[in-house]
Amino acid sequence: MWLHIITVLTAGAMLPMQAGINVGLARGWGHPLWAATVSFGVGALVLLGVAAVARLAIPNWQQLSDIPVWSWSGGVLGAFYVTVMVIFAPKLGAATLLALVVAGQMLASTLLDHYGALGFPQQAISLPRLLGVVLLFLGVILIRKF
Repeated sequence: MWLHIITVLTAGAMLPMQAGINVGLARGWGHPLWAATVSFGVGALVLLGVAAVARLAIPNWQQLSDIPVWSWSGGVLGAFYVTVMVIFAPKLGAATLLALVVAGQMLASTLLDHYGALGFPQQAISLPRLLGVVLLFLGVILIRKF
């Protein structure tokens, strides 16, 4: 379990780094959309390379047609996220940017759990969970103000 926690914390720590790196790409490429495109392109190439090295089988058309239509929206959401990070990182700073990201993630996660949406196990919104989300938003205010 500790390996999972450390791995996820490490991935989370990379988000502000990714935002800063992508801001540099935006400066070099002249626009946040180009930065997001380059970021996704490099990521896609790395993932294709890893898949090739791991000798993963390419899914057949039947497997792809069985995927729910909404599953294809993940790339759109990722593109939106990366573009927003590139645009707002220089305006908000890393701490405020990521505090807002975490607060938004927790609000959405709580709702997804409550309704059991997108394949998540259903877990009702409880007062302690709601309080946790409220405290995260209060944390955003404190981080932004101070």
